Amino acid sequence: MSFGPPPSMYTHSVLAADQSRKRRRRRIVGAVAAVVAAGVCLSAGLFWYHSADRTQGRTGAKAVEQAPDTVRQTVEKPPVSPEGQVVVQHNEGGFTGNEQRVAPATWATSKIVARALADRIEGYEIEPDPDSDAKAWTLQLGGHICAVSRDVTADNRTAVVVTPGHVNVTSPLDSGCDEVIMVDLDTGKKLWQGKIPAADDATLNGTDIALTRGVVAIAWEDGSAAYAMDGGKRLWSTSGTSQCHDSAYAGGAALLALVKCGDSSAPTYRVEKVEPRTGKVLWRYSVSDGLRSIYLPSADPPVIAAEAGEYQVTDLITLDPKSGERLATISLDGYDPKCGGNVELFFDAVDRCYGMVVGRDRVFVMSKDTADVTTKPENQITAFDVKKGTAVAKFEGRLFQRVVPVRMNGDDLIIFRSTSDDVQPAAVVDWNPRTDKETPYLLFHLPSDDEGELGEPDMSDILYEQGHAFFARRVLERDTGHPKDPVLSVLGVGTAGLKH
Repeated sequence: MSFGPPPSMYTHSVLAADQSRKRRRRRIVGAVAAVVAAGVCLSAGLFWYHSADRTQGRTGAKAVEQAPDTVRQTVEKPPVSPEGQVVVQHNEGGFTGNEQRVAPATWATSKIVARALADRIEGYEIEPDPDSDAKAWTLQLGGHICAVSRDVTADNRTAVVVTPGHVNVTSPLDSGCDEVIMVDLDTGKKLWQGKIPAADDATLNGTDIALTRGVVAIAWEDGSAAYAMDGGKRLWSTSGTSQCHDSAYAGGAALLALVKCGDSSAPTYRVEKVEPRTGKVLWRYSVSDGLRSIYLPSADPPVIAAEAGEYQVTDLITLDPKSGERLATISLDGYDPKCGGNVELFFDAVDRCYGMVVGRDRVFVMSKDTADVTTKPENQITAFDVKKGTAVAKFEGRLFQRVVPVRMNGDDLIIFRSTSDDVQPAAVVDWNPRTDKETPYLLFHLPSDDEGELGEPDMSDILYEQGHAFFARRVLERDTGHPKDPVLSVLGVGTAGLKH
């Protein structure tokens, strides 16, 4: 890895890798079944697309014009054809020995897909028949990346935290994470850079960043600070001298703070809604004692994921966005929200739950994989009512085809359906949970040697933005069987039809 030790045998990364290997073994079983169902391939998928009702499946959501400094909420439209083609492919080369390179974030616009990698951000142009070695731009950050946000503004900006460039270190573990940089993702230009006060001891695995309504908010073990997106003026800051401190933020349409109190070996938590420009606390919700970890998969509506067991989120708690009062508790027995660090042991990610998506009035969570892979759908996604906590709709995967929630599309859910054989295509679909209508957006195949990792949300970023699907590994390492071959870093798929 570019820094620090590789994950231990007990981390989620290795567990995910083991699951990926199991899924590759399933491909052998799936291929046998797929020969019988050979008609269910891309041509059948295209027939299904053209014979389906392409309008009833949508809620009629329309794109609302957003201010440039709000966090982006794009609304997607079905392409003229779901037949997929590669529009981005970038390979990393030059690996030596057991080297691993960490890529903790992927962002996409209509023109560019960008990746954070070690001490830089690279942008790759979205175009048919892409050159695997072509880059649209490279932004050297002057220091190793410490924290990333998944959020992008309506005008395609994001922010990262890095180590100071003047310190000569080979690892961000060796110095404080005390610089914040705002980046234009379309052009690769650094818009501004600011010094984070009293963050000399901020660490890679203890620093967090979020974007919301014109504000960049950063928290670390000894303090927090907020900056205006335009120009980088510091708006407010706090120190961690008291018994309680902001340990992380969740952004988007609102700003939630995860406040940690007491001894680090047995902390207590509370969640606070914060006015972004002033830091004023609008309400507080105290979380029960004895929890191992807390995640904030959504700030608006406020949703808490509580981890009571060993690496296991057991419950979701939904809150009233105006008062902070508890609305409902949702048991996650049998579900797999996949909450946790972006890259195990390093990047804190309080707002990242790769197996769930939160909408305006629904929470979508993927189930655990079925044990009977030969006769039952691989898994399902359940929609829960935010206010009541009750299950209101289900979207089932298929035989050898797992479903993963990707993002909201108005009140619909965009879903990635993977494949474990060489006949049935993978798909990106739009699901209306109120009518149970499904609209296909893209049908395609991932490279057979890479699909186990690229389609696994534990191991790769899976995005859908403005008509394109992207699959990007978070940890890059060479194939020991082919050590001289370059490593596929990111793959993008778009429609092979006319522009829409």
